[in-house]
Amino acid sequence: MRNVMYLFLAFLTLTVQASDLQREKRLMDQIVDAIMDGDPEMLNANGHEFLSIYTEADEPKGAVLILHGRGFHPDWADAINPLRVGLVDSGWNTLSIQLPVLEKTAKFYDYVPVFDEAIPRIDAAIDFLQRQGNKKIIIVAHSCGAHMAMQYIRQKGEDRFDALVGIGMGATDYKQPMLQPFPLDTMKKPILDVYGGDDYPAVQRLAGIRAQQMQDEGHELSTQKIVPNANHYFTDMGDPLVEVISEWLEKL
Repeated sequence: MRNVMYLFLAFLTLTVQASDLQREKRLMDQIVDAIMDGDPEMLNANGHEFLSIYTEADEPKGAVLILHGRGFHPDWADAINPLRVGLVDSGWNTLSIQLPVLEKTAKFYDYVPVFDEAIPRIDAAIDFLQRQGNKKIIIVAHSCGAHMAMQYIRQKGEDRFDALVGIGMGATDYKQPMLQPFPLDTMKKPILDVYGGDDYPAVQRLAGIRAQQMQDEGHELSTQKIVPNANHYFTDMGDPLVEVISEWLEKL
């Protein structure tokens, strides 16, 4: 079965589609003028400029790089805006970046071939954070953003960041299981796995596997947290999400 999945992954790679840059631009046009906290920054990855939002804390402990979920943007009202603003109040600079997007109806398997497009964007974001003087960099990735972060780790390793927070990890679509396991069992940096008590079934079903992976050769600070009553998008649950992550970041 595993061989079949890897063959399918190879097929997806061969039939790769580019992300929807026009939709990305429309998203940017919709949100830039409405940004209340932080400053828009245009970053460059392989010749493509993409939007990011940088928000500074008064006495920063480091920086958090925020990766949004499937088809959204760096100031998305559920989860992302609360994180990029709330973590600043906890003493962290935040940089929320635009990840590759497809059309609204695109499913998980449509996105798999564009995961690689996120890799140079993550590198460009880390370059920016380092230029701002941030010594400690944490990646916080929600849903499909977590899939893209894991693809980055598979290809580039963990050298450029200090810890990973995955939110709603393992989300896919009906009859579209993950084609590659998360590399949690080989990671040496600390990991926080956060998911909602009312999260998607796949996220909850794989929680035990993720917990075991983090224990296998993992960091002593790696752990798993559930936010009670929260759905996958943490709708109206931004404050408890920020609280759980802030408390864990204090231990680093």
